[in-house]
Amino acid sequence: MGDAALRLTTLAEELLGTPLPVRIRAWDGSEAGPPGAPVLVVRHRRALRRLLWRPGELGLARAWVAGEIDVDGDLYHALDLLAGLLWQRGDDAEDSGNPLLDPRVRAGARGLLKIGGALPPPPPPPEEVRRRAGPLHTKLRDKRAISHHYDVGNDFYALVLGPSMVYSCAYWQDGGTLEDAQRDKLDLVCRKLALTSGDRLLDVGCGWGSMAIHAAREYGVQVTGVTLSREQAAYARKRIAEEGLTDRIEIRVQDYRDVRDGPYDAISSIGMAEHVGQVRYTKYADQLFSLLKPGGRLLNHQIARRPERDESAYRVDEFIDRYVFPDGELAPLGRTVATLEEAGFEIRDVESIREHYALTLRRWVANLEANWRQAVRHSSPGRARVWRLYMAASAVSFERNRIGVNQILAVKTPEGGESGLPLRARDWR
Repeated sequence: MGDAALRLTTLAEELLGTPLPVRIRAWDGSEAGPPGAPVLVVRHRRALRRLLWRPGELGLARAWVAGEIDVDGDLYHALDLLAGLLWQRGDDAEDSGNPLLDPRVRAGARGLLKIGGALPPPPPPPEEVRRRAGPLHTKLRDKRAISHHYDVGNDFYALVLGPSMVYSCAYWQDGGTLEDAQRDKLDLVCRKLALTSGDRLLDVGCGWGSMAIHAAREYGVQVTGVTLSREQAAYARKRIAEEGLTDRIEIRVQDYRDVRDGPYDAISSIGMAEHVGQVRYTKYADQLFSLLKPGGRLLNHQIARRPERDESAYRVDEFIDRYVFPDGELAPLGRTVATLEEAGFEIRDVESIREHYALTLRRWVANLEANWRQAVRHSSPGRARVWRLYMAASAVSFERNRIGVNQILAVKTPEGGESGLPLRARDWR
């Protein structure tokens, strides 16, 4: 048996200045690190070359997607222990000046050279998005970003999401199933919007049509759903036809910025605003405000990050940007509320459902793991590994309050001040 694991452990601890919280198993069969801890499996020395050329999160992500590193044991526990290494902002060379000025980094690079070899960097896995020059969040760029994430394949998503085909945080009660929790979330949105028969609802980022179907079937509303994903739209239209709801629901492949047929009685935006981006969020809020009738309601369901003391220091995680949500950005809750208010909305309720998303993500990961071979067949080994890592890591982030998710109920209150809401909060009607 070789000594690669011991050398890697020693090198990591020297570089970090702290004991490594996980055990390492190397390609030569050697192991080192704390007994009983989750095991980080380094299957190939090529992973070290990735770290040498791109230290930090992106190097680790590429090695994970390529199958060169893995975790043996509780993935959630391992990610929790490694959170500071995997998700620490500013640890990549492009974000931290010249890392070679740090003696520990220079020593670490020499160590990686000795163990991993000095061959050229391996090419990125094919699942990685190549960064494009030019301004963020143009219509064409947003369409490409949405396609990367949502056009993975409807069969793949059906395995992960289950029969509900809802790709956002569920609303849990003790003992309920994922399908129960997703139905309850959709119904909660409908009740907050006070939908009644004949109302016009705009569902922005309509996904596979679940919200539109629930609102039309259970509340008798007329729904327009918009998405940039052609695969989602085709799947949603098929479901709608099977439900006999084609006279009540229209699904469009359309950018929300191009919707012109208001006013609507209500707007739902569930898990879509994360794609809008900081440079376009004011336009997003203004557009939704313009599409509502006076007294109309908006339900904005959105992931939020913790605020930075210096907001200019915020950086999107490289793994998420390159492999999951290209150009996606998270805003602090306060910034989102302020932007909606600046557009003219009156904010009437904010409900945090952070813990609910952790439960939802764990169910999705369980579905993926239970259907692993099929998921790989419908996508690729690398794509399945991307989704497993991002969903498990996100679950831990929600559990540890690194990110949250909130439902914001806003009203286009008329000049007379009649909001249309009851005096008692949370009655909705």
